Parts: sequence; C-alpha cells; structure tokens
Amino acid sequence: MNNGEHHYALDLEWLGNTGQGTRTYEGYSREHVVRIAGKPDLRGTADPIFRGDAALHNPEDLLLAALSGCHLLTYLALCARARINVTAYRDRAEGTLLLTKDGGGHFTEVVLRPEVVVAEAGMLEKARHFHGEVHKYCFIARSVNFPVRCEAVVTIG
Repeated sequence: MNNGEHHYALDLEWLGNTGQGTRTYEGYSREHVVRIAGKPDLRGTADPIFRGDAALHNPEDLLLAALSGCHLLTYLALCARARINVTAYRDRAEGTLLLTKDGGGHFTEVVLRPEVVVAEAGMLEKARHFHGEVHKYCFIARSVNFPVRCEAVVTIG
C-alpha cells in the first residue's frame, strides 16, 4: 500500500464442468464461485442470454451494483461531512449493454435514479447538488469508459 494504492484480491473457481468440460458451448454450466477472504462466498453465472442461471448474479448485475453502491457510499460521505442528515436512500439503477456483431459487447450507459430523503428543508439544495459531485470521488464511476448518469430526487421526510 504505497502512495495511496489499495489492492484487492479474490479467488474465482469455475464450478460448471458437467463432465465434458467445454467440448460444446451448450454442454457446460456457467456457474462459478467468488471467494474473498473473510467474506461470504458469491455464486455467479453468465446472463441468461449466454446460457446462465437467472437465479444467480452475473457480471453485468455486479457492475451495476458496484456503480450504484459506490454512488451511495460516496454521496452519504459527502452529506455526512456537510452535516446533511439523510434519513433514507433507494436507487433504481439501470444499465444498457449493447451486443456487437463481432460477438462482443459493451455497456453504453448506466442511469442511477436515487430517491433520497433528508431531515430538513434547509438541506435540500446542498443534498441535490452533491449528486453531481459524487462522480469526482466515486472510484468505480471514474474507472468505467461509458457515461454514468444520475437522475436523483431529493425530498424532505
């Protein structure tokens, strides 16, 4: 951890060999497990359009969750430091994946739709402003190569 660097590590193991490996595209499961020391295991798979199990998380879900979670945590930190009392927060995020003719694909955008409740009317203006500031600090949003838009609603509760 020199010069502000933080490192992350995990073990990923494919669990989907049904007896023939990847002999055919249809013949194997996409299930895998992610293990991070000291944390619960995370079972994953591919998106159902790629023959994954709809009951498990896929990398696309987790990318969207990472962006939404990073926005939440950064926003709450900014508000707490400014003494803005957030009493509720919910996001209804959506991402768009474009599949390309060459068999690849990429996200074209993610839209975060946080619904935030603050304790007092005097906090509304600054609380709304901070949603625009989050992307300066959110590590995940700063790391992706597609737009992450925010359509926040802030109310008094």
